[in-house]
Amino acid sequence: MPNESSTIVQRLWNYCNVLRDDGVSYGDYVEQLTYLLFLKMADEQTKPHFNKPSAIPKTLDWRSLLEKDGDALEVHYRHVLESLGKGKGMLGVIFRKSQNKIQDPAKLKRLIELINAETWVGLDIDVKGAIYEGLLQKNAEDTKSGAGQYFTPRPLIRAIVEVMRPGPGMTAYDPACGTGGFLLAVHDYISNRYSLDKGQKRSLKLNALRGKDIVDNVVRLCVMNLYLHGIGGDESPIDTGDALISDPGERFDMVLTNPPFGKKSSITIANGEGKADRESLTYERQDFWATTSNKQLNFLQHVKTLLKINGRSAIVVPDNVLFEGGAGETVRRRLLAGCDVHTLLRLPTGVFYAQGVKANVLFFDRKPASERPWTEKLWIYDLRTNKHFTLKENPLRYEDLQDFVRRYNAENRSNRKETDRFKAFTYDELMQRDKASLDIFWLKDESLEDSSNLPDPDLLAREIAENLESALEQFSSIHEGLEEK
Repeated sequence: MPNESSTIVQRLWNYCNVLRDDGVSYGDYVEQLTYLLFLKMADEQTKPHFNKPSAIPKTLDWRSLLEKDGDALEVHYRHVLESLGKGKGMLGVIFRKSQNKIQDPAKLKRLIELINAETWVGLDIDVKGAIYEGLLQKNAEDTKSGAGQYFTPRPLIRAIVEVMRPGPGMTAYDPACGTGGFLLAVHDYISNRYSLDKGQKRSLKLNALRGKDIVDNVVRLCVMNLYLHGIGGDESPIDTGDALISDPGERFDMVLTNPPFGKKSSITIANGEGKADRESLTYERQDFWATTSNKQLNFLQHVKTLLKINGRSAIVVPDNVLFEGGAGETVRRRLLAGCDVHTLLRLPTGVFYAQGVKANVLFFDRKPASERPWTEKLWIYDLRTNKHFTLKENPLRYEDLQDFVRRYNAENRSNRKETDRFKAFTYDELMQRDKASLDIFWLKDESLEDSSNLPDPDLLAREIAENLESALEQFSSIHEGLEEK
């Protein structure tokens, strides 16, 4: 199965290199593949033994593309995209604001023929999903496109879902879903770990998994990714829009998310009632503990709101969320008191496609109102000190996270044991730290004591560059904050 999917991925990706000479980016290419794959599979489902009615008019369907050549094909393809973008449900989401990025009709025809040569509906769901995931990963690896910020490394997602242990009947949400990695992992975990009846399978397919993203094209890729994995129906499970604008009202059993990097939010909303009189960079929501322009602090507060009582979450946050003063301190103190903040995974550098960010995964459970703080101990796993990864030469693998998965002890968190990399800090200890900072390390950095332990020069240079980028971002945010006062 992996060989079959990788062969098709390589075949399609090789053709992308042909189009690069015409100025078609990797992202543009994946976008066009999304449109054409959807049309091809919709056509296949109308044939025996599926015999499903098509939601796509005959004048706009796959066969209408096959029948045309030259300039007529290019004109018709643009007409198809524009017309289907006005549709409703999943169809409308996938084709919303769609545009043709392949201006050479001969090359467009060749791509259509490449896709037509495969029987996509007949492929196993795992194979189709692996093909599209493979294309999305290749797109993320193109660092110039910036697509990497919407693609969380799959080994990390797998480890997070492994310790979160979603189950049948649970609802899971991602308010910054990107290409859908967390939702797919939840679906796969439940499908593979449990024997589901028809009702549970239907619920998992149609109702259990939801998400949102602010970028139209990313939502398109996410919806297609889910569709190819057998998730979703006529209605899209993913919404387009700014998740931070207001409390959506819905509550979920589990929230898993990796919000976008970059500190500043881009618009002003006051108390969920519309735009404020003057433009600012803050979200003033009544359900938030603090008003701030720090996007990650806003997402952290938003995730708390989204959870049902006793709901569980895992959120990727940059280091500044752990130590920043002002609103950051307010949010940390309120979170530690009002929720059970039980685990922090400190991630190594060189893990994410978006460079210059030192990140962590914060795990917490929402709890009912109480006079006593809910957090008793925060367990911190340090996977950063003396660990060196790169995206290509030495990427993070699932095996690198196995010790964390074991130490997390999802079956019985009260029975955890300390190790060199896994330490517990009590609520009182955390409260006594300056600004209630969670930015805690205890291992010695071997490279500082022994030059023979220094990593490869290329890796060292990359780490220095990432540290500088992170520092510049922090200085920039401080400067912007001073200007706003």
